[in-house]
Amino acid sequence: MLGFLVLAIILAVILPLTLDIFRLNLVGKYLTYAFVAVGLVLCWGYGGILSLGQGVFFGLGGYAMAMFLKLEASDPESTKIQSTPGIPDFMDWNQLTELPFFWEPFHSFGFTLAAIILLPCIFGYIIGVAMFKRRVGGVYFAIITQALAAILTILIIGQQGYTGGVNGMTDLRTLHGFDIRTDSAKYFFYFLCVALLFACLFAAQFIRKSKLGRLLVAMRDKEDRVRFSGYDVANFKIFVFCIGGVFAAIGGAMFTLQVGFMSPTLVGIVPSIEMVIFCAVGGRLSIIGAVYGALIVNAAKTSFSESFPELWLFAMGGLFIAVVMAFPNGLAGLYNTYAAPKVDALFAKVFSKKPAVAAAPPPPATPLVNKPVATKTETPVIPQGALHE
Repeated sequence: MLGFLVLAIILAVILPLTLDIFRLNLVGKYLTYAFVAVGLVLCWGYGGILSLGQGVFFGLGGYAMAMFLKLEASDPESTKIQSTPGIPDFMDWNQLTELPFFWEPFHSFGFTLAAIILLPCIFGYIIGVAMFKRRVGGVYFAIITQALAAILTILIIGQQGYTGGVNGMTDLRTLHGFDIRTDSAKYFFYFLCVALLFACLFAAQFIRKSKLGRLLVAMRDKEDRVRFSGYDVANFKIFVFCIGGVFAAIGGAMFTLQVGFMSPTLVGIVPSIEMVIFCAVGGRLSIIGAVYGALIVNAAKTSFSESFPELWLFAMGGLFIAVVMAFPNGLAGLYNTYAAPKVDALFAKVFSKKPAVAAAPPPPATPLVNKPVATKTETPVIPQGALHE
C-alpha cells in the first residue's frame, strides 16, 4: 500500500504541480504504455507467457476510440466541401461514396466503450484457444504474436480507404462536443488516465494475491505438475492473456484521447518490443515497477531523441541489454534487494515505539505474624471387627 500511495502522490500531485501542460500531456502519453506493461507483468512475469504482439491490443483500443472521434468530426456540416459529405476525409480521398457497414455502430459512444473491452477479449480468446489448447508456448508463442502484429500493421496500411492507411486517423477534435485539444481537456484526460491506471493496478494486484495468481506462478515454474494436479492450464493462460489485452486496449483508447490521433506505427513489431522493454526495466514481477519502467524509458527516449536523434535506438537497445545482464528483475528487483530491507526496518522501528509507562510501586511488605504451625495428625485406625458392630 505504501508503493501505491507514493505512486499516487507522484502522479496526481507532484507532476501536475511541477510540469507545464505540454510536459504533463507527454507524461499522460507515457502512462498509456504503462497499461500494457502492467498486463505484461501478469502475462509474462507471473504466467510465463511472453507476448511480443501487445501492440495489436493497444491498436484495437486506440482505433476503436479513433473511429468514434473521427465520425463525430465528420458530420455533414464539417465535410461539406467533400464530394461525399458525412464520411471521414480519407474515405473521400479514396473515392468511397458511403460509410462502410462496420463503421456504423461506432456512432454510439456506448458501443465504442464496449468494443474497447470486448474486441481485445474476443481476439485474445481466439488466439489463446488456437495456441494454448495445442500447448504452444515459450518462444514459439512469442514469434506467433510478433507475426500477428506485423500482419495487422500490413492490413491497416493496405486498407487505406477504411483505416486511413499509413497516416492513420488524424484531425480528431471533439468528444461529445468537448474540444479535446484544449488545455483543460488535456488536464481532464490526464487525471482520467491516472484513475483508470490505478483501477487496472488494483485489479492486477487482486489477481496476483488470489489463488489464480498462485496458480499462474505454479504454471510458470512447473506447468506439467499443475496439469497433472487436475487444472486446465490452457484456460488459465487464455484468461490472463485476455486480461493483458484488455489493459492494453484501455491504454490505446486513452492514447487516442490524449494525443489526438492513432497510427499503424503504434501497432507493429517495434512498439510491441518496446512495451516488453518497459516491463523488463520496471521489473516483470512488479506491477508498480512496470509503471515506473514505462515512465523512465519513455522519458529517456524523449530526451535521447531530442538530443541525439540518430542514437536513441542504440540507447534503447543498450538499456535493454544492461537490464537483462545487470539486474534481470528490473528496478523493482534493485529496490527489493537494497532499499526495501532498510525501509522495512525504519517502519518497524517507528511503529514499534510505545510510550513509556511509569513503573508501578512495589506492593507493601506484609508483616510477619506468628501463625500456628499445622501439625500432622494421624488418622485413627478402626479395628476391622468394629465396622460390623
